[in-house]
Amino acid sequence: MPHALPLVPSTSSDSDLAVEQDHGALIRRSILPGGVRVFTEHIPGMRSATVGAWVGVGSRDELPEHAGSTHFLEHLLFKGTQRRSALEIAESFDRVGGESNAMTGKEFTCYYARTIDVDLPMAIDVILDMVTSARLGKKDFDAERGVILEELAMNEDDPGDIAHERFTEAVLSGHPLGRPIGGTPAIINSVTRDAVLAHYREHYVSEGLIIAAAGGIDHDVVCQLVGEALTRGGWDLDPAKVPLSRRDANATVDAAIVPQVRVVRDIEQAHLVIGSRGFKATDDRRSALGVFNAILGGGMSSRLFQEIREKRGLTYSVYSFGAPSAETGIFGMYAACNPKRVDQVATLMLAEQQRMAEGVTDAELERAKGQIAGGAVLRLEDSYSRMSRLGKAELVFGDLWSIGEMLDQVHAVTADDVASLAADLASRERSEVRVGPEVPMESGSAT
Repeated sequence: MPHALPLVPSTSSDSDLAVEQDHGALIRRSILPGGVRVFTEHIPGMRSATVGAWVGVGSRDELPEHAGSTHFLEHLLFKGTQRRSALEIAESFDRVGGESNAMTGKEFTCYYARTIDVDLPMAIDVILDMVTSARLGKKDFDAERGVILEELAMNEDDPGDIAHERFTEAVLSGHPLGRPIGGTPAIINSVTRDAVLAHYREHYVSEGLIIAAAGGIDHDVVCQLVGEALTRGGWDLDPAKVPLSRRDANATVDAAIVPQVRVVRDIEQAHLVIGSRGFKATDDRRSALGVFNAILGGGMSSRLFQEIREKRGLTYSVYSFGAPSAETGIFGMYAACNPKRVDQVATLMLAEQQRMAEGVTDAELERAKGQIAGGAVLRLEDSYSRMSRLGKAELVFGDLWSIGEMLDQVHAVTADDVASLAADLASRERSEVRVGPEVPMESGSAT
């Protein structure tokens, strides 16, 4: 029977683990010399394979004066290594119909590649060449600075992005989690190559590296390929090294909440985000939160969508969302509407959130569970999603549940669980962010 795989980063007998998953899939974990963790999921019959190199460092780990260094570094690793130019890295995947990319988050960075199974050795070699042997030359650094400034400018041209970014800053004011992942134009213009290089050398180490691979793969072959690639990269693979510990989920969150933020932009709509602190990633209520979110604002049948868009025609886009982190999280509701109707929409959003604490119907509960279950299974039908699940399980959760067990947890959520969680969220101190033309400013701040 499938069962949860405990992920204990140590050199104990638990360091080499294997467990069967749904429909014949097999997950294995090994800890290699240097403290490198390798996770694989062999999926019978799948011809694609995805490999990801995860480093447990994100934007929250930067010095304030170097904010954006992690994202900057992500860009630079594609600019070339001692063995390959940027063009050769790109050509490696283009010539086999594969793809490579990276993602930087608040708490991790991942470099990944997806290919057919026979090209996995190439993918591992190229990705780990980038991770271990990035050139990080001054010419590349100066050129990429301009690219990142254009990316930040593009984000500033999107009022929805502005609203979400300012909301995160407002509910985690003064905390590293509240900073934008990409940094600010002022900091990107001033940060030095030496600062980014120091960030790279501090955090890109074997004991902090996690390799996750899923699809048509063989665990022992992956371990061998990873070891060879890291050796070529010159990394110290001291057998005495042990994996780095996960973040402290019980750490104190020292951050203020800014009640109101007003951002004036000459645009046609007002973009509104209202919410509060949410729950940490390992909170026992995360399944209940998923059901709550689905009922409140997770789809076209949700309360927010039906009440604000379908019944009243006040908005085109309206939804709720959550974003967890190690020791806290955020929860919010978003809408874009006519600026003259923003007060009305805000009132309706808060009323629907409060009404969730009064209870949900059996029909809503079952519909939400079906939505979550179906969406979860469909998302895991490709090797990239399976790979991502492995990496996040090790970095964040500390265990990995089978799909069947995950669905059982969702189906076990009761109406009382949802109402209790809703009451908790509704009682929390809130922040409201408005982005739009000449938005009324009763209090708070404007930029």
